[in-house]
Amino acid sequence: MATLQEITDKIKTAVGDDSGLGKSLKFDLKGEGVILIDGGSVTNEDGPADLTMTLSKEDFLAIGAGSLDPTMAVMTGKLKLSDMGAAMALQSKMAALFSKLR
Repeated sequence: MATLQEITDKIKTAVGDDSGLGKSLKFDLKGEGVILIDGGSVTNEDGPADLTMTLSKEDFLAIGAGSLDPTMAVMTGKLKLSDMGAAMALQSKMAALFSKLR
């Protein structure tokens, strides 16, 4: 299984100079650490974000691999969102970001 640093490095590569999200996004990996994306910055520092997605590292990797549908993850409680409106607005941009992680 990938380490937090390996996942962060992949996201940094996928994000490049600008995530294109237009908002800050934080993945809270339930005790495994956090990944904060803000513009072109990708760090493991915990800070405020427009949208926080809380899920296990295993579920994050499954969504990234395409084996777990994000909508089903929300419906089954595997993925918690801090702001549903922000999540809906970012849905297509996040899908594009996840596709770069494959």
